[in-house]
Amino acid sequence: MHLLRFIVRLLLVGLGLIALLPLHGAWRLVRARSPWPQLFLRWAAYASGIRVRVEGVPLARDVLFAANHRSWLDILLLGGSAGAAFVSKEEVARWPVVGWLAKVNRTVFVARAERGAVREQADALRNALASGQPVALFAEGTVSEGEEMLPFRPSLFASLYPPLAAARVQPVAIDYGAAARDIAWIDDETMVDNARRVLGRVGRMPVVLRFLPPIDPNAAGDRKALAAAAQAAVAAALGASGAAPAPLYPPR
Repeated sequence: MHLLRFIVRLLLVGLGLIALLPLHGAWRLVRARSPWPQLFLRWAAYASGIRVRVEGVPLARDVLFAANHRSWLDILLLGGSAGAAFVSKEEVARWPVVGWLAKVNRTVFVARAERGAVREQADALRNALASGQPVALFAEGTVSEGEEMLPFRPSLFASLYPPLAAARVQPVAIDYGAAARDIAWIDDETMVDNARRVLGRVGRMPVVLRFLPPIDPNAAGDRKALAAAAQAAVAAALGASGAAPAPLYPPR
């Protein structure tokens, strides 16, 4: 039954892609902003066995969403709820199927391993934000495995300095509740093994997305303070406000 649920859910995701991709192509032909990537991600989350509840209101433009990161499911949830493009490591662009889908959703690819490329990475993100496009950043830089969040890395928050006129950072808490450890992508587990395990779960998994009050980069002061403020907001929303904040990474 576990394998059957995995296959059925994977097929449902594929059918949604087949149905919506021609519509996306038609919108792009007339150079209109396509709603279909967001609708596909929303459908993919539902087909994957997730029941999502959204709290708060996501900003529609001029926003960098800063979220915690537990699973590849976060992309379906945040993209489907907020219509955001994502910041991703550049090697994802070369992954079969996944890389192509990321490009369809206007992903901003950055070379995270190259310390000398921080300014170029920030400029790429800044250009996307300046166009009004909502962008989502998993600010821990990787998937967290334990109960506590990893520190929010300040490097890509540099894209907001000097401050853009209308841009805001909106922290987002993705709360899987008791299922967080079960669905996490940990150790040396492959993508296929993790997908098989997650999509093979029994029943629907409830997840809460909390869109928190936006932060003005002008008020924060600099990228380190902005990263710390976003991290504190997400931690508090996840019920970790009583814990000591994790230390920030040194400037990159």
